[in-house]
Amino acid sequence: MENFIVSARKYRPQEFDTVVGQSHVTDTLEHAIENNQLAQALLFCGPRGVGKTTCARILARKINEKDGSVSEDGFAYNIYELDAASNNSVDDIRELIDQVRFAPQVGQYKVYIIDEVHMLSSNAFNAFLKTLEEPPAHAIFILATTEKHKIIPTILSRCQIYDFKRITIEDIQDHLRKIAEKEDVKYEDDALYLIAQKADGALRDALSIFDRLTTFTQKNITLAKAAEVLNILDYDQYLNIADLAKANDIPGVLSAFNEIVKKGFDPHIFIAGLGNHFRDLMMAQNPSTLNLIEVGEKTKEKFALQSKNWSPQELIDAIEICNHADINYKNSKNPKLTVEIALMQLSSLSVKGLDSKKKSS
Repeated sequence: MENFIVSARKYRPQEFDTVVGQSHVTDTLEHAIENNQLAQALLFCGPRGVGKTTCARILARKINEKDGSVSEDGFAYNIYELDAASNNSVDDIRELIDQVRFAPQVGQYKVYIIDEVHMLSSNAFNAFLKTLEEPPAHAIFILATTEKHKIIPTILSRCQIYDFKRITIEDIQDHLRKIAEKEDVKYEDDALYLIAQKADGALRDALSIFDRLTTFTQKNITLAKAAEVLNILDYDQYLNIADLAKANDIPGVLSAFNEIVKKGFDPHIFIAGLGNHFRDLMMAQNPSTLNLIEVGEKTKEKFALQSKNWSPQELIDAIEICNHADINYKNSKNPKLTVEIALMQLSSLSVKGLDSKKKSS
């Protein structure tokens, strides 16, 4: 049996133009290499899983490509990686400084990639300062961190800083589509959107979730299966609750809520999500705000269709009811009852509307 290679490794970008969602960084680095304006100390900072270490490796390889220190299979002889999370003492940095003094035997540059650099001790930072300020001509340092605020200002001032951003849901979804097609995985587009949403801007997390779902669904990723594995309430659950509430079906709403709780979902998360659902219905009523809904295209269509059944005032009232239940949940002695009362109020909104019309007539 062949060893399984996770997608995050299998599809790790090898060139700047294949890095997802960081063109503002990759374009600048390419120009710096072309114009020979690359600083000797660079700091890559941003959230986890957005490509900092990947870009550092690509940059290190590109610097050395022209001088023969990269083999035909892409192996680079002059790249040294240090994980500061486990090598953060002053002795580790002194050992690195001792290595830096010697010029490379092959090629022009030695590139040192120090990951999670914010984990270095204060003594290690101080020992590193002088070398970082006046590095030998053959040394280039690429520091990577998820927590720039923890790095002392004297280090920051000696580095050229590149800020990586969270990758957009659309960019992650598009990347997952390409991988799914290469791996012959069937998928629903909204399921990939849900994966991208759950990853919260980290491509590595999205690929990890994608691998898990590929295995669980036997290469047929549906929205329902994605919601089940990720333990997320399916959009259809909220659509159903909203339809029952609109029909004034209090027993039906309470039964549907009870089934959701039985499946292990937190009532507090449910009522917050329901409030967000009514907010999305409000957005779906106007084409100009439809893009403010963070769901897949097919789900947007369902929202737009359901929103026609509700008046704007009903949706505003529904959002307020859910919001009050969300706020009161933690202070309630019977939190489940708090949610049930909110559901009964939601199921009475259209009845109130009819009553007020009768009175006015």
